[in-house]
Amino acid sequence: MDGYAVRGAGPWVVVGAVLAGSGLAEPLQDGQAYAIVTGAAVPFGTTSVLADEQATRIGEKVSGSIEAGRHIRRTGEECTAGELLLPAGTLVKPAVLGLAATLGLDHLTVIPKPRVLALITGDELIHHGPSAPGQTRDAIGPMLPTLITRSGAGEGTLPGAPSPSAMSQPVEASGAVLQLPDSREALVDALARADAEVILVSGSSASGPADHLRGVLAELGAELIIDGVACRPGHPQALARFPDGRLVVGLPGNPLAALTAFLTLGVAVIRRLRGERLDMLAVAPVPGGLACHPRSTRLVPVRVGPQGAVPVGHGGSAMLRGAAEADAFAVVGPGPAEAIAARLLPLDPGVRPWGV
Repeated sequence: MDGYAVRGAGPWVVVGAVLAGSGLAEPLQDGQAYAIVTGAAVPFGTTSVLADEQATRIGEKVSGSIEAGRHIRRTGEECTAGELLLPAGTLVKPAVLGLAATLGLDHLTVIPKPRVLALITGDELIHHGPSAPGQTRDAIGPMLPTLITRSGAGEGTLPGAPSPSAMSQPVEASGAVLQLPDSREALVDALARADAEVILVSGSSASGPADHLRGVLAELGAELIIDGVACRPGHPQALARFPDGRLVVGLPGNPLAALTAFLTLGVAVIRRLRGERLDMLAVAPVPGGLACHPRSTRLVPVRVGPQGAVPVGHGGSAMLRGAAEADAFAVVGPGPAEAIAARLLPLDPGVRPWGV
């Protein structure tokens, strides 16, 4: 505090000044004061700091009303030697960096962002302009880079040029997303060379003749940990682990199903690799109720307002209109009837759930 470091009862004789960065002054004696500025080291013997606006100075004497110990920051008042300030796994926010600097630390040991590479498969997919008969415009590839970043992950890579013998057509790249043909050889090559902790594979996770993911995983020695999830949309998803520790997340080929799979399984994987826990989901009423599926959890696009969660429609597995209008997915558990309340899963993985 700008003012006077004083000792004992006033008035005090001003015997000098202490500036920020000037080091320690000589100890104060009873009845003495130093003019002092914010950030300066308080001299030994100081019993209070008299703020400028409360001080009256005439010549070398200063007077004013003080409170013992006021405006003095003491050694150890925020933390003591050996005290645990933040547990392992704490997210390094700006305040954490400031605290580390306060403690004199120049480096922190952190868990790095996991790198994620997405492989989009499909001979029918086009990536520019409107689609023609027999073609489908890729809607999953444009979503994934932002979803990956907002989940706290970085971009993986595919080192080296694509192998001509493995590719039936050129591979197109966009940030953390690569487009592959419906080729078993192309998928084997890409998975074997992917330089990422997490590899997302979309469009090859079901059981059709062009769905090669599970067979390729077995060929490459991966352990299949999750083989389908009882949710709609998004049930043909998968999680596998290579012997070198890399994880593969299989996403469905339909856009909304791929989005729900990423927000549930994909985000869970990334959060775990970051050392974070999953958030508890807030619960909101659903005016009018939502029909339950008898065996699977439903994820329904909703807007969240004062009345609760209101469905916006257009929630089919191939549709993104509902998700584009919505704030969240209502997570509706299986059952024989209707749900009058639902948990809320935010559509933006970088946003904390409501009420948490």
